[in-house]
Amino acid sequence: MEERVRARGHGNVTARHASTFEVTTDDFLTPAGDCILAVEADRAPADFDPAFVEACRSPAAVIEASIRVADHVATVSGRGHPDLTFASERGAVGRTSDHVDDRTVLVGADAAAVDLPRPMVVALAAGAPLELRLRVDG
Repeated sequence: MEERVRARGHGNVTARHASTFEVTTDDFLTPAGDCILAVEADRAPADFDPAFVEACRSPAAVIEASIRVADHVATVSGRGHPDLTFASERGAVGRTSDHVDDRTVLVGADAAAVDLPRPMVVALAAGAPLELRLRVDG
């Protein structure tokens, strides 16, 4: 199963956070938001299909986040967790840790914002569109 979110970069994108990455529905970004990759997302976790959410709640679920910006693609792999709620109406967050809140869409990620290719980050800082595809197996 797959969910897609479209958003756009922002001049304050730095992607320097070492343990998370986020796409938000907010239309602004302060310099402190170093995990945020894109703003003005067209969807939030609360919009996702209930079957997708249920599949992600399995501890055996493998969740893959594919981030596409122009010709740049990065893939982050993580896993599901029984406490995932997908209740947030603002942001989708991938985490390297096991921390779960209403924004969390995957835990145990093998990469965070800081690990994304720098040409992708430069494009995002210039306002390039981003597509986030979340796919769950398991």
